[in-house]
Amino acid sequence: MKRVAFLYNHDAPHQVAHLAGTMAALALNHDVEVTALVARPAAEKVARELSGAAETRIRWQSIAPGSFAAKFAPAFDKLFPFSRLMTLRANMDLFATYDAIVSSERTCLRIKETLGARSPKMIYVPHGSGDRNVAHHPSLAAFDLHMVSGQKLVDVGLEFGIVRPDNWRITGYSKFDGVDLDARPKLFANDNPVVLYNPHFDPHLSSVYTLGEPVLELFARRPDLNLIFAPHVMYGRKRWHFSLEFRTLNRRRDIPERYKTLPNILIDIGSEKSIDMTYTRAADIYLGDVSSQVYEFLVRPRAAIFLQSHDVDWRTHPDYQFWHNGAVVRDIAELEATLDRWQELAAEYHGTQQRLFAYTIDMTDEPASVRGARAVAEYVQSR
Repeated sequence: MKRVAFLYNHDAPHQVAHLAGTMAALALNHDVEVTALVARPAAEKVARELSGAAETRIRWQSIAPGSFAAKFAPAFDKLFPFSRLMTLRANMDLFATYDAIVSSERTCLRIKETLGARSPKMIYVPHGSGDRNVAHHPSLAAFDLHMVSGQKLVDVGLEFGIVRPDNWRITGYSKFDGVDLDARPKLFANDNPVVLYNPHFDPHLSSVYTLGEPVLELFARRPDLNLIFAPHVMYGRKRWHFSLEFRTLNRRRDIPERYKTLPNILIDIGSEKSIDMTYTRAADIYLGDVSSQVYEFLVRPRAAIFLQSHDVDWRTHPDYQFWHNGAVVRDIAELEATLDRWQELAAEYHGTQQRLFAYTIDMTDEPASVRGARAVAEYVQSR
């Protein structure tokens, strides 16, 4: 029997939902031995919950860095993914026992680099469907199979030499499986419009470092609008954020206490609600910068606004295709004026949003997790 491992080796559990459904469907419906390799309790908790009836058919195994490396992890994890890398290094013999490993992030490619001919096949499921260059990072070409959400990532992969004509499958977006996409969680005691501010953590590209507090101040004086302040979950994990790509360092600032008690502002710097689509379903308006989470919001077309806090010619830049889903503003005054016409904004961009969403995420009557499990099973069984 073929042995397939799903690798959960990230600092936060935000990537789990992109793998867990496929893992469960593989364990339930195919003659494959399935293992969850989990580095942190929070990720295991989410993965078990999402596995449902398949939980008992999955082998659960904890992985960790060596004891010596673990002593230095609290300090070094603040600077770079030390624990992730050391966990990979400490478990190479274990990884070599599998026919394939499924992962949602590229540090796992150290397995292939280290093991060489002993390496399992490496299968990639992107944790999101954004347009930035992380979707076509050169290292992704080392994966043996790419399971992507839609045609967009295939076209980008072919253009940049990330995928070959024969090593990709379109399987949809498994995070949507099991979520009532039409439900709207009610998070405020009023019926005012709800804005989700979802900035990224990248120290160069994110708006939160320069415009985060001004956004809060805007809503503090506009009680007729509700705000969910929910940055990318990794923003709250570190005090300092460094971009290797842009050679930029930026510091996460504390949120002033005066905003935390206002009835029209909800602040979340990293709970499960920030990753389980609670907020993307609850909002009427998306406000962000470069997070791919906008496509989770656009499963139902609604008003979208993007804060441009860095200089870029976004209209012709391929990494900013998603900004065509809404209005792009540069300052708080322009943001406020745009918020006041959010309903006409939603109507104006409805057609574009439908087109770009369909290009990004291929949705069919068959659950994405079932499609993904079949792709994994067919791939490993043919080897």
